[in-house]
Amino acid sequence: MEEIQSQSDHYRSPSSSMSSPANRVPSSNFFYSRKPGALREPISFEDSPVWDETDIEVKVDEGGDSINAATTPPSPSLSKINSGSLPSPSLIEREVVTRKIAGASIAWKDLTVTIKGKRKYSDKVVKSSHGYALPGTMTVIMGPAKSGKSTLLRALAGRLPDSTRMYGEVFVKGTRRHMPYGSYGYVDRETTLIGSLTVREFLYYSALLQLPGFFCQRRSVVEDAIDAMSLGDYANKLIGGNCYMRGLRSGERRRVSIARELVMRPHILFIDEPLYHLDSVSALLMMVTLKKLATSGCTLIFTICQSSTEVFGLFDRICLLSNGKTLFFGETLACLQHFSNAGFPCPIMQSPSDHFLRAINTEFDRIIAMCKSWQDNHGNLSSVSMDTAIAIRTIETTYRSSADAAAVESMIVKLTEKEGPSLKRKGMAGNATRVAVLTWRSLLIMSREWKYYWLRLILYVFLALCIGTVFSGLGHSLFSVMRRVAAIFVFVSFTSLLGVAGVPSQLKEIKIYTYEESNQHSGEFVFLLGQLFASIPFLFLISISSSLVFYFLIGLRDEFSLLMYFVLNFFACLLVNEGLLLLVASICQNIFWSILSFVSIHVIMMLSAGFFRIRSALPRPAWMYPISYIAFHTYSIQGLLENEYIGTSFAVGQVRTISGYEALGNVYDISDDSNSKWKNLLVLFVMAVAYKVLVFILLKCCIRKNHSVHKFFRCTQNRKDYK
Repeated sequence: MEEIQSQSDHYRSPSSSMSSPANRVPSSNFFYSRKPGALREPISFEDSPVWDETDIEVKVDEGGDSINAATTPPSPSLSKINSGSLPSPSLIEREVVTRKIAGASIAWKDLTVTIKGKRKYSDKVVKSSHGYALPGTMTVIMGPAKSGKSTLLRALAGRLPDSTRMYGEVFVKGTRRHMPYGSYGYVDRETTLIGSLTVREFLYYSALLQLPGFFCQRRSVVEDAIDAMSLGDYANKLIGGNCYMRGLRSGERRRVSIARELVMRPHILFIDEPLYHLDSVSALLMMVTLKKLATSGCTLIFTICQSSTEVFGLFDRICLLSNGKTLFFGETLACLQHFSNAGFPCPIMQSPSDHFLRAINTEFDRIIAMCKSWQDNHGNLSSVSMDTAIAIRTIETTYRSSADAAAVESMIVKLTEKEGPSLKRKGMAGNATRVAVLTWRSLLIMSREWKYYWLRLILYVFLALCIGTVFSGLGHSLFSVMRRVAAIFVFVSFTSLLGVAGVPSQLKEIKIYTYEESNQHSGEFVFLLGQLFASIPFLFLISISSSLVFYFLIGLRDEFSLLMYFVLNFFACLLVNEGLLLLVASICQNIFWSILSFVSIHVIMMLSAGFFRIRSALPRPAWMYPISYIAFHTYSIQGLLENEYIGTSFAVGQVRTISGYEALGNVYDISDDSNSKWKNLLVLFVMAVAYKVLVFILLKCCIRKNHSVHKFFRCTQNRKDYK
């Protein structure tokens, strides 16, 4: 204890040691809190009167829709820091506030999360955490990087991955049941938005995917979500977010991602890093908006790394983590008192969150070691020279024996001693509705973003024009057969290979699907059907435009039925290619590896398609069986050649003639059956369906389902079992 006390004294900065009232000159250039009624008198945190513990008594009515919060006179609130910019009305003494709420209380007791190592679940990410969140309040989980903030948030929301295991108890309205669909919302740190839609369109389609009922009802909840997140000025603007489509800034985009969850009007809203990648102004606007949302009754729980003083003053409660340990839970102002009691008072001009993280972040030890070598040239840095491990032990020990920890235990008992009414599951949109919504949304996206199909249409027509001009003027003699086979092979192979341009758009579709599926807004079958129906018009447009250019430049047989078969064959080829592209993108989920894998697969299929060597002459291991039979190029080229040459004849000299089948016998393997081309077309459509089925199985089995992890909400073991 002497070592801890000496280190604590050594930690005090010169500014904090010289901050007594006798030595301090009031200044308007530093952060301060004001006493009620003393608007002009600046005082520091240490000048504040003794912070009495705020006693909060929560009484939940039997109906479960109102809460009575009786509070004692609050101590000077940090929300009054720089109160000229963020005024906050004070509560009247002993005032009883009654408010109709849509929120729900949540409490967690002795919560521990372990992650699976090489052999067993050994690494503890969260260690015996206690806390609660009440309706109409903002509870923040704060800590340095890798302290377990996001893991704790996911544990409370029931979104832990299968590689983790949770111990302890989580109570929602006093019960241990998991939260049903629609009762809560979860906003991840990085969410994928659709840049080609406006804010109102994006939220409206999200509401259609989530909610049942009439369209007018969904419009009302969309407008409510827009108003709640202060997006009225941006409702008709494109979201954007890429180099060729400028749109909203990061702050507005972050608020749109939160508004997407608000269309369900959840009781509890979990947000992972709401200030992620935001500047100070956007961060302050975000927190003021969330504070306004909390005052409507919603229970807000979110994580944060650090914040400015103004933002910190808006929090109601703080859960401070370091290395998975809870160093403090309670009112934000009481956290300052807690650090002061532990021997680490906050300096006058320093943000409280910066001060907390400086004291508990072990990464500062490396910075201090680096700075020690510069002391001779850069002055004395002893004010930050301290072993962080000792500071963490001191703060943790102080908290365990403090009245704050006892108050948390008492509040958890009050929230869990009586079970309230369980949250009801809200209705979901039907699968038919979701398919229609996803189809229409995808059509709108594809029509607005040129990188989906418009660019590919231009490239396909240009490639068909190039191939057609290179192989033009072949004629219809026997000597043109081999060149015509080469032209068809090049057309099918190169246009299929050009499908690699669709990799970025497919990856984006998968990201959108992953997020929507995790929130139960979509499903594998719904996603695949919607994407298929939306892509058919564009693929058919590409097939008919490219086929017409190639068909007439090459000079194929001038019959309408043969032309229509050519178009259908190429359309089926594009469908198969889209399925293969989606399968590769689903497996790799990385643009580099997706492109590399897609091109490699196509090269292997082109080698075994029967053009470079007749399929019957290919080496039987691998190349003939199975590669040549799973290469869709083989069936497409064979069907097109049969469409062109079956039923034709060529004159050899003046007396003899040979059929088109005999003319192709030495060049390409085809069948003499007149129906063979239709069989090849059928095989192409079957392969297109088969690729979709493979993608369905992959999405069903391999992509993690967050909503299936609600089982972690059930208390599997108590704390003593795993010890």
